[in-house]
Amino acid sequence: MPKINLLGYTRSQLEELLVSLGQKPYKGRQLFAWLYKVRQYDFSLMTDLTKDIRRQLDESYNFELPKFEQESTSVDGTVKFLFRLSDGNPIETVLIPDGERTTVCISVQAGCALGCRFCATGTMGLLRDLTVGEIVGQLLALRERFGADAFTNIVMMGMGEPLNNFDNVMEAIKIINDENGLGLAAKKITISTSGITPKIRKLADMKLKVRLALSLHAATQEKRRKIMPVADTFGLEKLMEALKYYTTRTKSRVSIEYILFKGFNDRPEDIKALTRLLHGIPCKINMLAYNPVPGLDFERPSDEEVDRFARLLYPKLPAVTVRKSRGRDIDAACGQLAVRKINKGVNV
Repeated sequence: MPKINLLGYTRSQLEELLVSLGQKPYKGRQLFAWLYKVRQYDFSLMTDLTKDIRRQLDESYNFELPKFEQESTSVDGTVKFLFRLSDGNPIETVLIPDGERTTVCISVQAGCALGCRFCATGTMGLLRDLTVGEIVGQLLALRERFGADAFTNIVMMGMGEPLNNFDNVMEAIKIINDENGLGLAAKKITISTSGITPKIRKLADMKLKVRLALSLHAATQEKRRKIMPVADTFGLEKLMEALKYYTTRTKSRVSIEYILFKGFNDRPEDIKALTRLLHGIPCKINMLAYNPVPGLDFERPSDEEVDRFARLLYPKLPAVTVRKSRGRDIDAACGQLAVRKINKGVNV
């Protein structure tokens, strides 16, 4: 019989496992700390477990991380990784250093079902949800490679829609937050969504201290539908109501991600629409110039055009930040590396 991979088991699940092996629950907590905090994957070296427990674990279980397949380093220090999952599907992870802060952008699905018109991942369709272990495994693999300080912040903004893999994302956060797990505070984690309205409300009711970011990119329903098919299901009016609910329930503001496409959403009327739409919602706006994807019909505005748009918007909304594109020389746009692998017939 193949061994069962314990990657992705939460503390409570490991407690249940050890009880099923005739042990006390605290032995499961010890195992949890060995695997996620200490990063010791050889059961025989877990010295506070009895030899009998170690033997039973070694006979039936293992702890295997996703495999690095490709790595690209940008001139600006950004590093993009392609992982190959056990079933052959590719996913991407990006490490973005910025002074004392290093953000890791992780995937939550292989591919994506939302089909945003500007996104390379959207051209793949949804291959499948990632398991809890595959989500957490990206982080552990980076710590194995670069040490415990490999990253300071996590953004679930890679391949896939986090709120469409809700249960697995929430279980992964348990492991990431646990002081004997990855030990990262919830406020260091950002969940980025394209606007799955019911799940935004569900997340609000859980009162986690994670950050929420909305990929908005257009301030009217008409324009948003042209670039984001999700707007057909979850309209802008209801989405804004959900954001207000979220900020009220959590007492926290949301980040509004706004990619600028040349000649589409970068006009004076877009500034007026954004101002009206976000009035009364505690938020900050992160603006970014589009990273072009070969074969997709959008153009990148100049840095000067982005800065001008932000300057005109800033007096009307409370916080506007222009984020400079990172890793443009290494297929920076989300999904490009994975799509290239699939198109070459390496996968599927």
